Amino acid sequence: MTEVLILEDDTTFAIMISSWLKKKGMHAHIAASLSDARQKLNAQPFGLILSDVYLPDGTGLDLLKWLREKNVSAPIIMMTNNAQIPVAVQAIKLGASDYISKPVNQEELWNKIIELLRAPADLGVTPPKAESIEGRSQVSQQMFGHLRLVAPTDMSVLITGASGTGKEFIARRIHELSSRRDNPFIAVDCGAIPRELAASEFFGHIKGSFTGAIDNKTGAFEAAHGGTIFLDEIGNLAYELQVHLLRVLQERSVKPIGSNRLVKTDVRLVSATNENLQTATASGLFREDLYHRINEFTICVPNLCERKDDILLFAEHFLKQSNADLNKNVKGFDRETTHLFLNHPWPGNLRQMKNVIKYATLLASSELISLANLPEEMRMVQSAPTQLRNETYERNQITKALHDAGNNKTIAARTLGIDRKTLYNKMKAYGMEF
Repeated sequence: MTEVLILEDDTTFAIMISSWLKKKGMHAHIAASLSDARQKLNAQPFGLILSDVYLPDGTGLDLLKWLREKNVSAPIIMMTNNAQIPVAVQAIKLGASDYISKPVNQEELWNKIIELLRAPADLGVTPPKAESIEGRSQVSQQMFGHLRLVAPTDMSVLITGASGTGKEFIARRIHELSSRRDNPFIAVDCGAIPRELAASEFFGHIKGSFTGAIDNKTGAFEAAHGGTIFLDEIGNLAYELQVHLLRVLQERSVKPIGSNRLVKTDVRLVSATNENLQTATASGLFREDLYHRINEFTICVPNLCERKDDILLFAEHFLKQSNADLNKNVKGFDRETTHLFLNHPWPGNLRQMKNVIKYATLLASSELISLANLPEEMRMVQSAPTQLRNETYERNQITKALHDAGNNKTIAARTLGIDRKTLYNKMKAYGMEF
């Protein structure tokens, strides 16, 4: 797993990029200052650095000079607004690998990352691979048939499904098969944005409009103009923001915080949720008018256990990824492991399978992965009844995530790929202490 250092004093933006990179199979660390970054760089190697130009205690140029003095060769991408491009060019001369303008277009950034990690072999990293593939089961074929029908339209799409089923992959496929494919795809993780900063992330703000607004900021809707905006875990939006979002969708324009000007936006909306929004609507937590506005067409992503004919296909796909990431040459799975995979409930879906196979690939000492190479909790629950297997595995995963996060519920939920509200509900169901 590629280790990435994000040097950015805009905490909200840093968390969003970190969450996005995690979904791409990377492990991101955040530093809010040069001194913090130096400590982290002294403590461990990084395969990639993303750095803002101006920081509380210096600039990205200072970081480049320090890296050169320390003979640190990790590639670095400078993140800059348009007015700072001359500084970014100077950074290239000092050794930066590339730069990207803010607001960051995630597709453009991802392409730059792939190119950088594919380049010099001595970086010690391998290029990230696509996170998912289309299945061949009947349920998968039906889902992608619906996707191909709706993609060329401008209909708002709501993607539903459990955590780890690949909802963002579906959203990206919709964008790639649409007439907007050459324009931005902007993904926003609604569960990762602090409530008080959400409006700024969506609609932007002008300098001085509130404490901490040290520069003008382009919101996600304006950045996605002409393309697609993907709102992941949209059920986490605060009620007051739902009102603003509905108005933006109806009027096709946004008003940055602190500004009187309306900015026209032409975006295609794709949303995703692992919650039942109809239930949330009935209980008054989610606006009914907004629900109907985002749900012109629904795509339901099935759980992995409902796609039996796809399980071995996905397993082979993730094995190829793991071999590339770990520089291994494991050929496949033995008979017992194959049988386990076909009969396992996979409560964490594709995300769980990807992690299990990467773990097993690392441990494998022969050409085939065996049961002994699998995580202990997976082997331990296999002999229990199906419902108990699901519950035992999930409880163990929650316990481990909380322990690793120092009992920080927000970080634990992010590690598990769920929102904090879902984590609290699961902890309550399992009788776990808060």
